[in-house]
Amino acid sequence: MEFFQENVRMTGPGEYLPDTTEGITRVEDLPKPKRVERSRSYRRRGCPHCGHSAYRNRTLTRTLHDLGDLVANRPRDVVVTYSQHCCSRCRRYFNVDLSDLADPNSHYTRRVVALAVRLVVEDGLPYRSASWHLWRDHRVFVPFATVQNWVEAGGKKGR
Repeated sequence: MEFFQENVRMTGPGEYLPDTTEGITRVEDLPKPKRVERSRSYRRRGCPHCGHSAYRNRTLTRTLHDLGDLVANRPRDVVVTYSQHCCSRCRRYFNVDLSDLADPNSHYTRRVVALAVRLVVEDGLPYRSASWHLWRDHRVFVPFATVQNWVEAGGKKGR
């Protein structure tokens, strides 16, 4: 039994592995993100204003920062290709609904926003600490001022 214990290196949850990104001060020096592509491009969609079936006018792309890939130890970007449609009846343009993924004009997925707000509100972390926690544990870089804006907006956007 003594021979077995001497020649086997113990690995497991107690092993300390230092953060390879500690000490990096520039965003440009962080690891490059893993790109995950999703498609929301449809040939026809019903117009949200009048209900008429509308043909696709063009396709667009939007990049969203998501919770990182912890196995590869790097951030993750979701690149969504979506369609824009033109209704021939009411002459309005509209995009495919992406509200389940992210808020309009947001660069981050709803999962990132919810986690950041939860860290500040429920865990009581300061904004800077919450920003560091998001990078360290989830590999998504969010400036602390952005986290502050999300917390202070706290439900005002939905009204």
